[in-house]
Amino acid sequence: MPDTLATHQGRWKSFLRDCGSLAAIAEPMEVSGRVTRVAGLVMEAVGLKLAVGSACTIPLAGGARIEAEVVGFDGERLFLMPQSDVDGVVPGARVFPVGVAQTLPKPGSVDHPRRRPSDRGRHLPVGDELLGRVLDAAGRPLDSLGPLVARHSAPLNVRAINPLGREPISTTMDVGVRAINSMLTVGRGQRMGLFAGSGVGKSVLLGMMARYTTADVIVVGLIGERGREVKEFIEQILGEEGLARSVVVAAPADTPPLMRLQGAAYTTAIAEHFRDQGKDVLLIMDSLTRYAMAQREIALAIGEPPATKGYPPSVFAKLPALVERAGNGKPGGGSITAFYTVLTEGDDQQDPIADSARAILDGHIVLNRVLAEAGHYPAIDIEQSISRAMHNITTPEHQQLSRRLKQLYSRYQRNRDLISVGAYSAGTDPVLDEAIARIAPIERFLQQGIHERAGINESLGELSALFGG
Repeated sequence: MPDTLATHQGRWKSFLRDCGSLAAIAEPMEVSGRVTRVAGLVMEAVGLKLAVGSACTIPLAGGARIEAEVVGFDGERLFLMPQSDVDGVVPGARVFPVGVAQTLPKPGSVDHPRRRPSDRGRHLPVGDELLGRVLDAAGRPLDSLGPLVARHSAPLNVRAINPLGREPISTTMDVGVRAINSMLTVGRGQRMGLFAGSGVGKSVLLGMMARYTTADVIVVGLIGERGREVKEFIEQILGEEGLARSVVVAAPADTPPLMRLQGAAYTTAIAEHFRDQGKDVLLIMDSLTRYAMAQREIALAIGEPPATKGYPPSVFAKLPALVERAGNGKPGGGSITAFYTVLTEGDDQQDPIADSARAILDGHIVLNRVLAEAGHYPAIDIEQSISRAMHNITTPEHQQLSRRLKQLYSRYQRNRDLISVGAYSAGTDPVLDEAIARIAPIERFLQQGIHERAGINESLGELSALFGG
């Protein structure tokens, strides 16, 4: 009996050794699904269980591949949004989770090599190496300055800082524009909206702020704009001086909606990295409306019902999630002062995106088409514009001068027609009399050339001098 037991134990140990040897050389099982449907902007896949936001890749014949992201699911079906055109996808094409494969398929084969799974989320490069560079929404260089070699990377989507852990807005941020510095003073860490229709000088104003601001780093996100405007903004408006301390992320209108969303998230992630290093960042995103439109395209494509003027509810949930990531960091740390442009089609200030943005931002600057057509640049309508943090970061004397100028300017604008036809009699309204006497210097004060810088101290001095101070 003991001999028989020993024999069985020896055979069992030998069997286990053989199994261990086979397991060591065996390739792991492939984790993949299959494409079952491609309709418009969305692909459907089965055979995978992935969380919303997970990244996938679909290998194509010839060695190419399509990157996609899970944007929803229905039972066992996953809804995938591709990051590029879906040309070349065939019925039953294999879908692999990103992180399971490390190499591309061999040319002429649609089979994908086996990979080891990874729990690493979607990260893109960040850091000082990005300064002076122009990137796409995936972190790839669009300029001709060679490959990008960054030592650090950051996740695209993170939670906003605990509001109780943020440093309050208590200091001013000089943006180099006289009308903003004096009448709509912006605080370090404030988030402002720039509301404008087409052709009223929005891009020029953004370029002026980027060149003349005192911020340490400028991060620019060109989201959903025309491709022609991207190059013009970089070369003609931003210029070499502005680009040298800037990072530009471009996701033009011809890119898929997922890449436009990713471009906005990547722009914010870059700004967050510099803020965490203790730097003051000026974040410029042009435009928040195109970001909302990209989310609308995705939501409607996967079947989400439209709500307000064709915008699904998820759009109004995405906007604050993006905007709240900007602002001040922890006490003693860096800051992100953000300007988000909002397109007001037909100069409609009650557009649902404009109305939602106005509610979640710390102020808004409205550009007026009538002023632009009259040659008044920047065409800032100081009557409709407001900075909600101005009363916390300016002196009572500054606030009094600002209110006085706005009062005189507003009184004159309301009576402009009467004055033009000579129907107003001097002495009837003392405030209007003063407005008429001062309107010419007030308008000169509110205007500024594109190559003219007006620091905050200079702006306050001119405002005081305007009233004999």
